[in-house]
Parts: sequence; structure tokens; C-alpha cells
Amino acid sequence: MTLLPRSLYGRLLVTALVATLAALAFAALTIGAVLDRFVMQGLDDRLDSQIAILEQAVRPDGSIDRDRLILAAPYADPASGWGWRIDAAGKTIASPAAPNVDAMRAPWTALPPSLPEPPPGDGPDAPRRHGRPNDHTRALDWRDQHGSRHARSLLLATPAGQVRITASAPRAIVERPLRAAMAPLLGSLLLLGVALGIATLVQLRVGLAPLGRMRTALAAVRGGRATTIPADQPRELSPLAAEINALLEENAAALANARGHVANLAHGLKTPLATLALTVRPLDSDGSLAAQIARIDQAVRHHLGRARAATPGAAARVATPLAPVVADLAAALARIHAERAITAEVAIDPALAVAVDRQDLDELVGNLLDNAWRWATNRIVVTANRSQGDRFATLTIADDGPGIPETTRAAALSAGQRLDERGDGHGFGLSIAAELATLYGGTLTLDTATIGGLAVRITLPVAADGAG
Repeated sequence: MTLLPRSLYGRLLVTALVATLAALAFAALTIGAVLDRFVMQGLDDRLDSQIAILEQAVRPDGSIDRDRLILAAPYADPASGWGWRIDAAGKTIASPAAPNVDAMRAPWTALPPSLPEPPPGDGPDAPRRHGRPNDHTRALDWRDQHGSRHARSLLLATPAGQVRITASAPRAIVERPLRAAMAPLLGSLLLLGVALGIATLVQLRVGLAPLGRMRTALAAVRGGRATTIPADQPRELSPLAAEINALLEENAAALANARGHVANLAHGLKTPLATLALTVRPLDSDGSLAAQIARIDQAVRHHLGRARAATPGAAARVATPLAPVVADLAAALARIHAERAITAEVAIDPALAVAVDRQDLDELVGNLLDNAWRWATNRIVVTANRSQGDRFATLTIADDGPGIPETTRAAALSAGQRLDERGDGHGFGLSIAAELATLYGGTLTLDTATIGGLAVRITLPVAADGAG
């Protein structure tokens, strides 16, 4: 079982949205980390600058020149969180909000005892300079009564021992601008996500539009308004269109071949029928033989005309109202099978018309109703309704007879197959009806009726407005 929708549109939309959300989340995290790095770098530079100033107060011998100590404005406020301290020779000099070195979470490794020689010209009173402020400098973090704090600390090696210079600042200096920057950043990413979502919808509609046009083209072929799908399809759909057109051509060729055989058969029967009519005329005192021969001749002419006509899907297809055909056949079969006393219930919308030739519809429905009358016990129910978006009509003929087991229903639709040898008939009724339904683009299926017997369902195309 997959969590993706069954439609291509839904699958592409879900995958695109998931990829977009993942990309936006990654962008938010990455940009936030970059902003934090740059803001923290600025704070570290400021602390390093203070350390460089404090370093000027350390003499080369490790003593502290208090006259060189500079207490800037933020460091003078005890509640500001800004502070500094110098630890040298067991003594500490610090600002009011001095950093707590013992609470710092980062360990410190002492410098090696070897000391470089002082630069030429440096006397004992000259200020000690140790190159760049970042030499031997580490970042430290801890939390005290001033909140979360961040510090930079520098170790100096002097003859009197190591000297540590530490400058600290509240982490709020970093967190406040980050929070201020993240709000518009997240808003911008949200707007970008909405824009990408709209772009994805537009892209899917544009990208999948050829599939919709191909579906319309297939509907036109099915409805008889076209014979093939246009070949000017996108590169990805061109092979599919070519295969469908090849299949349509093969079906058309097979249908033409079958119509040719029907035409040859009809032509072959016309002359013997004419001869038979002349032969039996002296013997046909009541005209019954002539009537039967006329019916045979009419059927032959009908099938010959159908063989010459265009395919049932052509634009010239006629519209045949379904209700009158069923009513006429039901009345005729009720008289033919009067001894069985079968009750037929017909419920069909009088306005429902199917795109089927009247004689073909008579033959299709007649075979099915005749079977229902032969096998029904007491009751037959005939209904019809629109289906498949009003493009087809579903005609259901149900009886309360013994029905057909599900395992033998496929065999019942085969020509010449009789499941019960009792009574007359040749086993062609269901197969002829199925063939006619398929010829007009419909279907015939067998099911169990709600009234207990067999239900035959036939789908036939609904006639277009104005047909007939």
C-alpha cells in the first residue's frame, strides 16, 4: 500500500511539495547558522579588540601598569554583562562585571615555559606587544547572574608566569539580532514557499495538459468524430500516440474484414432466397411461408446494409429511444410466452435514447428478453439509467429464475454454448447480444439479480443531442 495518490497529478504535487519544504527547511537552518557565525564573529572581534587594549597594560616582566588600563563605557556598568579581568602572578584586576573564569565550560591548556626573546628596543617599561590579538586566544561560554555570557581569553607567557586576559559580553548581544533577523527571514521563506507552490501547480497543469488533450482525442475517436489521435504530441507521448494509432488501425482493419465476410454472406443468401420465394409461392396458400422468407430477406438486407455502412462510432449514428423498443418487445414476448404468466416490470426514462441502430437494438434486447422469459419463474425487471458521466446508458434485465453460476458465466457468452439442453434454442442469444454491444462500444456482463436469478447488464452509448 502506497501513501502516494493514485493520480499522476497528485503524485507529482506531493513529491514537489515535500521537496520544496525540505529545501526551505534546509535553507532556514543554513542561513540561520551563517547569520549566527557572522554575528558571533563580530562579537569576537570586539572582544579581541578589548583584549588588545588590556594587553597594553601588561609589562614584559608580567607586571600590570594600572595607568594603561582603559575602562570603556559598557565595561563600567556592573549590570551590563560586559566585563574583563587580568590574572597575573596570583593577582586579579577586573571590571565590575568581571567574567568568572572558574565557571567557563572550555578547558585551557597552559603555554610552554620557554619564552621568546623580547624584541630589540623594548625596555622594562615598554608596553608588551604579542602580535595579533587572536594568538593563543580561545572562546569561552558560561552562565552566571548576568545570564548567558560569551568571552574571549588570551594567555601570555612572562618571566613572572602566565598572564590571562579575559573579556566577556552577554550572549544577548548575539541572540537579539539573530531573533530579529530570523523573523523576516522565515517570513521571506514562507512567501517563497507559497510562490514555489503556485509555480508547481502551474507547472503541473502546463506539463500534464497534453495528457488531457490526448484523453479528449481518444474520446473523439470513441465518439466517431475522429479516426486517429493527432501525431503532434510531446516527445514523451509520441510513442504512446503511435501505439494507440496502430491499434486503432488494426481494429479498423479487423472490423472491415469482418464486415466484408458479412457482406459476402448476405450476397450469397440473396439469390437462394429469391429462388426459394418463387419455388414455395404455389405451395403457400396462406402466405405464412412468404412471410417467413420476407423476414429472412429483411434480416439479410439489414446486415448487408450494416456491412456497407460506416462504423457504429461515426458521426451519422442515429438515436433510438430505449423505452419504446423495450416496451414493444416485452409486449410481443408476453404474447409469445403467454402460457408462462410472467410479470414484466419496465422502468425506463422515456427521454433516454441510445446511439444504436433500431434493428440492432431490437436484436440485442430481443435476445436478452427472450432468454429472461424462458428462464424466469414469475417475474422480470427491466431498468435503465445513465452511467459513466452520462456518456453511457446501463440497461439491466433481471429475472427470478435459476440464474447462471459465476464459474460458467464466461462460457455462457461463447457462441453456440448451451448450459442447459432442455428446451429449444441454439446457444447464440447471449453471444449475439454481447457482440452487438461491443460493436457499438459498449459491454455486456452477467451478475446475480437482486430478485434471485440472472441480471444481464448492457452498457450502450447515449445518443448525442440532435442525433437521429
